[in-house]
Amino acid sequence: MSQRRGTGGASKHGRVHDPGVRGFASDNYAGVHTEIIDAVIAANEGHVVAYGEDEYTARLQDVVRGHFGPTAAAFPVFNGTGANVLSLQTLLPRWGAVICAESAHINTDENGAPERVGGIKLLPVPTPDGKLTPELVDQEAWGWNDEHRAQPLAVSITQTTEVGTCYTPEEVRRIADHVHSHGMKLHMDGARVANAAAHLNAPLSAFTTDAGVDVLSFGGTKNGLLYGEAVIILDTTEAQSIKHLRKMDMQLASKMRFVSAQLVALLESDLWHRSASHANQMAKRLRRGIECIDGVSITRPTQSNGVFASLPTEAADIIRRDFRFYDWDRATGEVRWMCSFDTTDADVDALISAIHGAIAEVGPQRGHGRCPKPA
Repeated sequence: MSQRRGTGGASKHGRVHDPGVRGFASDNYAGVHTEIIDAVIAANEGHVVAYGEDEYTARLQDVVRGHFGPTAAAFPVFNGTGANVLSLQTLLPRWGAVICAESAHINTDENGAPERVGGIKLLPVPTPDGKLTPELVDQEAWGWNDEHRAQPLAVSITQTTEVGTCYTPEEVRRIADHVHSHGMKLHMDGARVANAAAHLNAPLSAFTTDAGVDVLSFGGTKNGLLYGEAVIILDTTEAQSIKHLRKMDMQLASKMRFVSAQLVALLESDLWHRSASHANQMAKRLRRGIECIDGVSITRPTQSNGVFASLPTEAADIIRRDFRFYDWDRATGEVRWMCSFDTTDADVDALISAIHGAIAEVGPQRGHGRCPKPA
């Protein structure tokens, strides 16, 4: 079953890609939700004051306070790496260090940006499931007032984690209380924070403001935005330096109305929740369809929009003829399949069929259990 459904080539509108191609490599591969496109078009009329002194950015503050409480303030930025670096800089003095999971995006996928751009020492800790605990934090929470050691003054957690696991509000609160008892601050990388809320069936505030998080990197791109994220300071007493740092970090948009208008459209209605819930449901559909295939082993809990599984490397390479996705650990055969706000039932069923076919091609199956090959 091919991933292609349309025809490629340039059109009278300048399209040069094949809109029929579907993939499971990343939720960043998806397009932009039509409601977001509409919001950008609506914001495009006339002249508006630049650099955030516009009506859309002002409206965003009201919308964000509705989700995160009266002391929250939003600072739109271009991308997730910028949001994370800016968030951590806001929390730390020059000598501060950040404790994070070894698998954290800031440690593995941001090309040293926290260190190179932010001047921030990272103190990574191995975790079994991508999640920190107070006990794991304590592996690096020491050495205060020792001028020979970078000072651990913040902790960064990811919601949901890089391996798709989700912190409960109680788990976040336990970390926050522990972190604050040491005089440290808590940052949350919320690239998929909407997926976490959908999984937990909880408001965004339940595991952020109410659980003691100090600063949140709020993700929009993975949930249907064209571009743009936001640093959300949950207590505005922490916001004194962020305006200056945002400019220094090259994250200040001159035409900020277009970032803010997207975030308003996402958060003012239930679009953020609808899109994330749909992506999560597609991941569950995929998991149900493959978990009984002999030769495929689910390796992680499916608590957001990603499915992690191991299968023979030869089978993965066969599947990639039709669907792009990433190896998570090629040595063990672990791969990651990500679903998006625009993933369809047909997309998932086509991937399931491709997985069945690839496993059959590399070796006989002994039974499909509850997940027969789709028709």
